[in-house]
Amino acid sequence: MELMHSTCLWAMVRKKGSLILCGAFLFVAWNALLLLYLWGRPPIGRLGEGGGAEPGGKEEWGVGRGKGSSVNLAGEVIRLAEEVEIQLETQKKLLKQIESHRAVWARQKDVGKRETDYTKEVKVEVVHQPPKPPLPLKDKVDDREQSEDKHTEQKLVPTAAPNIKLEQNLANEIKEEVVDNSELVTSAASPQVVIPILVIACDRVTVKRSLDRLIQYRPSPELYPIIVSQDCGHAETARVIGSYGDQVTHISQPDLSDIRVRPEHRKFQGYYKISRHYRWALNQVFNTFSQSTVVIVEDDLEVAPDFFEYFRALYPILHSDPTLWCVSAWNDNGRDALVDPSKAELLYRTDFFPGLGWMLLKEVWDELEPKWPSAFWDDWMRQPEQRKERSCIRPEISRTITFGRKGVSLGQFFDQYLRYIKLNTEFVPFTKQDLSYLLKEKYDETFIKEVYSAPLVKIEDLQQGGSLKGAGPYRVQYSSRDSFKVFARNLGVMDDLKSGVPRTGYRGVVSFLHRGRRVFLALPEGSMKYDISWS
Repeated sequence: MELMHSTCLWAMVRKKGSLILCGAFLFVAWNALLLLYLWGRPPIGRLGEGGGAEPGGKEEWGVGRGKGSSVNLAGEVIRLAEEVEIQLETQKKLLKQIESHRAVWARQKDVGKRETDYTKEVKVEVVHQPPKPPLPLKDKVDDREQSEDKHTEQKLVPTAAPNIKLEQNLANEIKEEVVDNSELVTSAASPQVVIPILVIACDRVTVKRSLDRLIQYRPSPELYPIIVSQDCGHAETARVIGSYGDQVTHISQPDLSDIRVRPEHRKFQGYYKISRHYRWALNQVFNTFSQSTVVIVEDDLEVAPDFFEYFRALYPILHSDPTLWCVSAWNDNGRDALVDPSKAELLYRTDFFPGLGWMLLKEVWDELEPKWPSAFWDDWMRQPEQRKERSCIRPEISRTITFGRKGVSLGQFFDQYLRYIKLNTEFVPFTKQDLSYLLKEKYDETFIKEVYSAPLVKIEDLQQGGSLKGAGPYRVQYSSRDSFKVFARNLGVMDDLKSGVPRTGYRGVVSFLHRGRRVFLALPEGSMKYDISWS
């Protein structure tokens, strides 16, 4: 019987079955077994000599039995009634135990439901909470994340604590699971890194064209704050920048004085001021506004529709690969005839620093700032001492174009090259693509195989084209500074080298289209070192 009692109770606890059905079954089974047991057992009491029930040593009711006589019926009924009463008390205790367990189950179920509701509430509020107003640029991304985490934790605290110890333990276990789940949700929906856009401006009122496009294509003012840093003190340009109100942050370079230079460099005064301005502006972004990265554009650049998408997707690659030190939106050989319009998603590594819309990390700025040059900062960036064999990412089709023919460079290269650069118009969802192929080990293996398995042809074969079948790729080999310049001019690509590196070159290879065919202008296989004397 005890076994049946324990079995049924365990079944109810484990399976949470119908209390009424189980209770009815238990009651019927118990009483059936009770009757069988009582009819078949000897009387309860002290055993007398005759074996009869003698509570007091005598028969209380004045009835007895002698040797061989039958049991007195009335006494037997009374005895049975007393035992039934005892057993009923036992059943009553059993029912109280069942009712007690039922109450515990109900409380546990209620706690589970409430905690599940908390989980749902947290997930919905974390994932779908409305965007917050813009934070000041000086607030760090880490502060934003801590604020979000604190906000989430506060929502996880129940308003009433359970009173029963068992319920408290269960609630604590569930709460721990809820916190773990919320941390995963918060991680998945946590604020992305802020990528500020630094616009370097001076005295061009046409900065409006640049700012209009940036604001038009910007997906989020919070994630892409625009900082316009103005040099020169040009009042009309300042009014144009000010007309954008709180859509941009306008800062002004405080030192407008002339810079003392060597007599032969007086004509380069503008380059000295630009370098000074860059240093001041980048220090503002990284040190005053406490940002971790920045995209730098100048006031004569117009951006493509997927400009922000491009840099957002490449930030993790730049951040994780120490062999990279910048991401550029610019292709120096990005003229319409030299790029494949069907490959807007195609990206490359390059050893040449392109500039003209480029991303820089704070760690790299911390390295460069102490030795920042007084002039010609872009060519200084291309020197081996700064580059340290690191590369940049650049696109097949540029995500910026320049409309500033007039400037300190007096239109150098503009009429011949820059005005023909093709600006991408197709939005490429880079953030949804796997860009791990740009990591050095993967990229180099594929790139070298593709370049040096391409058929080696003469430049005449490319220019005439009659003997070549298919769209390539084909390889043209150069082995000296002069041969590179001759081939580059004849094939329509830029022929200058900086610190021995050709524009867009990677491991000495320049990739472009010529009359619809992919061409690699390449050093001999194995000759991957740049010769600085070629500059």
